Amino acid sequence: MINVSILGYGTIGSGVFQIIRENGQIIAERTGEEITVKSILDLRDFPGDIAEDIIVHDFAEIDSDDSVQIVVETMGGLHPAYEFVKASLEKGRSVCTSNKALVAAFGPELLKIAEDKKCNFLFEASVGGGIPVIRPLRSSLAPDVIEQISGILNGTTNYILTEMTEKGSDFDTVLKDAQAKGYAEKDPTADIEGHDACRKIAILTSLAYGHQLDFEDIYTEGITNITDRDINYAKKLGAKIKIFGSSKKEGEKVSAMVAPKLITVSHPLYSVDGVFNAILIKGNMAGDVMFYGQGAGKLATASAVVSDIMEASKHQGINIKTIWDNQKLGLVPFEESISKFFVRLKGTKADNEAKVSEVFGNVTPVDAGYSDEYAFITEAITEAKYTGASEKLGNVINKIRIDV
Repeated sequence: MINVSILGYGTIGSGVFQIIRENGQIIAERTGEEITVKSILDLRDFPGDIAEDIIVHDFAEIDSDDSVQIVVETMGGLHPAYEFVKASLEKGRSVCTSNKALVAAFGPELLKIAEDKKCNFLFEASVGGGIPVIRPLRSSLAPDVIEQISGILNGTTNYILTEMTEKGSDFDTVLKDAQAKGYAEKDPTADIEGHDACRKIAILTSLAYGHQLDFEDIYTEGITNITDRDINYAKKLGAKIKIFGSSKKEGEKVSAMVAPKLITVSHPLYSVDGVFNAILIKGNMAGDVMFYGQGAGKLATASAVVSDIMEASKHQGINIKTIWDNQKLGLVPFEESISKFFVRLKGTKADNEAKVSEVFGNVTPVDAGYSDEYAFITEAITEAKYTGASEKLGNVINKIRIDV
């Protein structure tokens, strides 16, 4: 029998408990071991809950329980999650977590402890919720050089952009709707400003290349500046606006970014709408491989955590090698990154055309019927050139990169 302790009895933690209870037989058949939840750590009491008798309020009770073999961390945040996870690994207990912030900040350190102690630190649910992508990246695509990763990595922002596109609603209205439906948090900053997607692309890129990419070093732009006019221009172009987390191998370095982008119907992720997520990985041998599904949600995410529990139970005393060290991954300077840009300016075509040609060179005008502004698409240029040119113009309303 494998005894598990769960840290945190919130949405994901309770989902893990539910899956182990309801699917216990099939889990035992597929792992060769019965898996039981021995204890659950939470500051709250849960009177009447089916788990009330195994709730504990002090991590020390779990830490000192020698019968616990696997610890599940679903508390979220960095502290005390980091301290509890580290202590568990140092005792030789495998840890399974859904905590993207923890993995992005401390992944290499915790993986090294797990390797030294012959246990495992597993985090399938930290990226893409119920979408299996970490394990395929680590194993199925292991023979490949990963050339590019591009993903719709946040269901909240994808839902907002989809609703704006399909219903013509403005950003604030759709955000309130998303909060009412439980798709967005009361404080949605991490989602709408791109921080959540940034941590996820940092994890995927670090795993792909085996070195640490700090999420703080990734250029990150959210969706709060996207308006109904941007959506209408996109429709005029036969395109949609999606926010991507992406990274690309360029020689011995990688470029990485989180930002809204315009994509056309030929793009593999064009039809990924609503709360769904998708991740496109390009290997030099396998080519394009896409992972699609629910990027969040109680049972979808908990299912990924339980899959890690099953993996850990099959590898008691055996470390599953994961190459991700503390060496900083070489990052292409952001100002050298190249994109095409869709740009909107205040003023008429007559007001802007000559100056735009002077600072940007050849552009393609875009007319969506607005007489008080001028819009165009640039040729592929560096971020530095775009910034310099836009500053000379001084009347930019918004800009969106084009994924090509």
